Amino acid sequence: MVNALTGLLAGICVLVPTLSAAVALTVPLWWWALPPHIVLTPAFFQVRDWPTALLTPVAAVPHLAVLVCLAPPAALLHARVRVRRLTAGGRARLAHRLAEVTTSRAEALEAHAAELRRIERALHDSTQNRLVAVRLHLGILERLMDSDPVKARELIGVTQSAAEEALAELRNVVRSIYPPVLADRGLAGAVSALALRCPLPCELEVGTLTRAPAAVEVAAYHVVAEALTNAVKHSGASGIRVGVRTEGQTLYVTVTDDGQGGVDETRGSGLAGIRGRVAAFDGTTEVSSPPGGPTTIRVELPCAC
Repeated sequence: MVNALTGLLAGICVLVPTLSAAVALTVPLWWWALPPHIVLTPAFFQVRDWPTALLTPVAAVPHLAVLVCLAPPAALLHARVRVRRLTAGGRARLAHRLAEVTTSRAEALEAHAAELRRIERALHDSTQNRLVAVRLHLGILERLMDSDPVKARELIGVTQSAAEEALAELRNVVRSIYPPVLADRGLAGAVSALALRCPLPCELEVGTLTRAPAAVEVAAYHVVAEALTNAVKHSGASGIRVGVRTEGQTLYVTVTDDGQGGVDETRGSGLAGIRGRVAAFDGTTEVSSPPGGPTTIRVELPCAC
């Protein structure tokens, strides 16, 4: 509507002086063929005889001057109005998208920082303590080696157990960063392993899966792991269903339990961690948990390389 109205006004500004100039220039060619009762007034005088008709083309000069002065501004005004209207929606979408990217970037940085804090806590609270114990046992062994060999041999077994536990803790930390099962068996095999280890009966539905970037598969793996852990601990469910599939350039993950429902996201960090991890990849997380259940977590992860 805006384009039509401004185009009409611009067209009038161009068409009127153009027609006036054309009439003034051609009057000598056809004025004599008009009926006597029709009198032309192409300028500020009436055409009634040949001398007046021959002077009429001079009147085209001001019309052409008006045309030269009005046509470019009218066309420019029309173009600016069209550009403004045609790009208004695009600019709004661009601004909205920029806000989304800024938010996802902040959430990605927060998720990265949270992951670093988790790894630091795991190393500090478990592995480091076990390594300190190994060091203490070795110091005691050094003093007991000559004075009490029997007790020293007993302590060797304790030290060896502490070292094995520290090694196991390190392996768990490494697996939490990038589970080796993902590299060996892909996302389908990794999710199957999670379902087999789940204490509750877990039904797995794996649709068509294409290999996604490693970071996306790690995110999907941790989403399933965290959702299963939450369901086992808090839902009171008797069964869980997990679905994983790829459609186009999007990876879909769905975890549903038949528990009591009524999930309150403000009372724990599990769902917040899932949302932060998914948002870091510009994905979406939907949680449906009416009182009485079931609880469904749907995640969409863009997986285009």
